[in-house]
Amino acid sequence: MKILIKNIKELLQVRENNIDKVSGREMATLPKIDNAFLLIENNLIADFGTMRNCPDGHFDKIIDATGRTVLPTWVDSHTHIVYAGNREQEFVDRINGLTYEEIANRGGGILNSAKKLNATSEDEIYNQSKVRLEEVMQQGTGAVEIKSGYGLTVEGELKMLRVIKKLSQNYPIKIKATFLGAHAFPMEFKENHSAYIDLIINEMLPRIAAENLADYIDAFLETGYFSVEETERIMEAGKQYGLTAKIHVNQFTAIDGIKACVKHEALSVDHLEIVTDEDIAALKNSKTMPVALPSCSYFISIPYTPARHMISAGLPLALASDFNPGTTPSGNMNFVVATACIKMKMTPEEAINAATINGAYAMGISETHGSITKGKSASLIITKPLTSYYQLPYAFASNLIEQVIIEGKLI
Repeated sequence: MKILIKNIKELLQVRENNIDKVSGREMATLPKIDNAFLLIENNLIADFGTMRNCPDGHFDKIIDATGRTVLPTWVDSHTHIVYAGNREQEFVDRINGLTYEEIANRGGGILNSAKKLNATSEDEIYNQSKVRLEEVMQQGTGAVEIKSGYGLTVEGELKMLRVIKKLSQNYPIKIKATFLGAHAFPMEFKENHSAYIDLIINEMLPRIAAENLADYIDAFLETGYFSVEETERIMEAGKQYGLTAKIHVNQFTAIDGIKACVKHEALSVDHLEIVTDEDIAALKNSKTMPVALPSCSYFISIPYTPARHMISAGLPLALASDFNPGTTPSGNMNFVVATACIKMKMTPEEAINAATINGAYAMGISETHGSITKGKSASLIITKPLTSYYQLPYAFASNLIEQVIIEGKLI
């Protein structure tokens, strides 16, 4: 299948030579070609350039992108798309003044989702989750990481990971699975943390590995959840099964978790609403990608990741949605990019880099996604006619996407 996209007003995120990520001042540069073409062959980017070099010949499809911007699809490196039911009541509880901690302490939050998930069949969880996956694809996401973590039992976690695997098999979107058994302590282990961690290490991990159900391992490293020492145990256990760490950290408090994650060569550290100078020093010159989740901050009214401070310090930054039923019931990466610009004072160039090339790094898919590079996946957003790509974050509530191509397929 050969598809030619011609007369592209702006072709964004053009990288002749593939790079893993952009950091610091580099994030302000978004390479582009004006009046461009792009050629798709065998679901890959085969060629691109200015219209004066546009190829002739037979094409299965020609798309005229006059007035339109084309860019790589969003890479959402942190989601909890697979879940059962919703937590609408907690949304109202927060409006009425309850905090995240107060809701969790009375059996809400993650434990509420776990109760619902364990009472729901695998088929029903799949049917609910595929609706959310289809929605984010239509909103321009072409690669997504999905976590378990609402099972908190051996069978519940396996059930979630099997649903993620089935979604990956049935949809063209690139999916990576993360095992998050260490999301919260079930009620029966509230006073015996080590016994639950033993369950994760001795029962969950061997079965997950036997069925090849996960790419990464995660834990909620936070005051009142998993301590630094407990998280280190989990990261070490993950390594035994070839699972690199991607860790929730610094959402509410800074307890030296980032330093521990860097020490264990975590691929990413996610949330970072609270960031200290010591955290920044630990991240400098490391292989660990910081990931901000601005729509979570928006939804539950907590601080935003201090992007300006981190970028000024020379760090890279990725953006992701945190799509989950409790604190971010949306996977709309267009809103994430806009919110990063509006609330975190990232420039449009920085935000688009964070949601494409740096997002791909945080998912471990830099070789195939995140930029317009020959040989990479033909996963593209074609916008409606725009005055410039600045309109994407500026018109934050408008749907400016006309077409989405994922792995060479029109969605």
